[in-house]
Amino acid sequence: MSFLWLKHYMPRSLYARAVLILLLPVVFLQLVVTVLFLTRHFEDVTQQMTNAVAREVRFVLDVIDSAPDRGSISSHVIEGTSQLAITAEAVDPAEVPTEHQRAFSDFSGRVIVSMLPEQVAQVSQIDLTENRRVHVYAETRHGPVVISFDRRRVSASNPHQLFVNMLFFGGLVTVIAILYLRNQLRPIKRLARAAEAFGRGRHEPYTPSGAVEVRAAGNAFLDMRNRIERQIEQRTLMLSGVSHDLRTPLTRMRLSLSMLEDEEREALEQDVDDMQQMLDAFLNFVKGAGEGEPEPVDPHDLVAHVVENARRAGRDVTLMPADGEGDGTVQLNVLAMRRALDNLISNAVRYGAMAEVSVLLTEKTLRIRVEDDGPGIPESRRAEATRAFTRLDSARNQDKGGGVGLGLAIATDIARAHGGVLRLSSSARLGGLRADIVIAR
Repeated sequence: MSFLWLKHYMPRSLYARAVLILLLPVVFLQLVVTVLFLTRHFEDVTQQMTNAVAREVRFVLDVIDSAPDRGSISSHVIEGTSQLAITAEAVDPAEVPTEHQRAFSDFSGRVIVSMLPEQVAQVSQIDLTENRRVHVYAETRHGPVVISFDRRRVSASNPHQLFVNMLFFGGLVTVIAILYLRNQLRPIKRLARAAEAFGRGRHEPYTPSGAVEVRAAGNAFLDMRNRIERQIEQRTLMLSGVSHDLRTPLTRMRLSLSMLEDEEREALEQDVDDMQQMLDAFLNFVKGAGEGEPEPVDPHDLVAHVVENARRAGRDVTLMPADGEGDGTVQLNVLAMRRALDNLISNAVRYGAMAEVSVLLTEKTLRIRVEDDGPGIPESRRAEATRAFTRLDSARNQDKGGGVGLGLAIATDIARAHGGVLRLSSSARLGGLRADIVIAR
C-alpha cells in the first residue's frame, strides 16, 4: 500500500517536521496511558469499591425489611446503620426512574450501573446525575425505596488529577523540547543562508556552530567555498593576465598594419578586431558575476540604460512598455547584469535585424526578456547553446560576424549567480529567439 498521498499533508520545513516528530510520540503516549488507566487502574478500583458498597447495600436492605412499617424506614436505617453513613427513605413508584441515570463522561458510572444490580438483585435503577451523591432505587417488602450515599464510596476521588498532570507536564516538556529544538536548528538555518548567499554571488560571514554533525557540514561548506573562490580567483588572474599580455602585440600589429596599403590592410585589421573581440569575450566570461556586489536596483531603469547604450552603438533595439504594474527594487549585481543584457542584445542584433527588450516585475519575480527576428534556435539544441564555446552554425545566421560561443553562456552564468535562470524559447511576436532572465525577488 502506498503512502505517497501523505506527502501532500506533511509540513515542508525541517522545524515543522521535527516538531511533528516530537509531538506525535507525546500525544500517543498520553493516549495510551489514559486508556490503560481507564481500562485497568480506574475500572479495577471502581469494581473493588462497588463490591464493598454492594455488601453494605444488602445489609441496609435487610435493615429496611426488618422495619415495622413504611413510615419508619428512615429512622430505622439511621439507628441500624449509623456507622455506614447511608440514608434510605420510601418513595412513590412513580418517582423511580425507568432506566439508569449517568452522565456520558462518567466512566466510573458505567462500571457502577453494570455491577451493582448484579451484586444486589433488589436494585432496580441507579441515579448518578449528582456529582457528590449516589441514589440507588431498590424493591423491598415495604415497596420501592431510595438508598443514598457519598459518591466517593464507589469511585476513586479526583480521577481527573492524572489527566491534568499529564496534560500539564506533557505541555511543559513539549515547550522545553521545542525551545531546545529551535536552538539546534538555528545553525542549520545559518548554514542555509550562507550557502544561498554564496550561490547568489555574495560572501556572507559564517562560523560553524551547533551539533557535531552540523559543525562538520559547516566546515565542509567553508572548505568548498574557499576552494571555489580560489579557483575563480586563479582563473580570473590567469585569463586577465593572458588578455593583458596579448593586448600589447595586438597594438603593435595595429600600428604595423596602419603603414600598409589600404587594400592589404583592411582584411588584416578585421582579423585583429576579431582577435580583440575574442579576448574581451574570454575576459567577460571569466569575470561572470564576480565583479561588484549586489545592491538594490530599479530593474526598469537598469534595462532602459542598457538599451539606450545599445542604441547609441548603432543597434536596432526597442524597449517595450513594462509588463504589469510591479515596481520597487531588486538585489542585482549591476555590472554583471549589464554584461548579461548586453550579450543577449548583441546576439539578437547579430543574428536578426532587430531586437525588443521588455521587463516584468511582480512581488516574487523579475523577468527580463530579449526577443529577435532571427532564425532562432531549435528546441533540441537550446540546452547546448548555453554551454561555453558552443556555436550553432546550422541554427544561427553567421553573415553578420561570428563569435566565440560565449554570449549565452555568460548570460546563463550571471543569471545563476543571481539565483535565477536563463530560459530560451521561440518569440511569438518576432518569430526568432526569446531569451528570458528570470530571477526570484
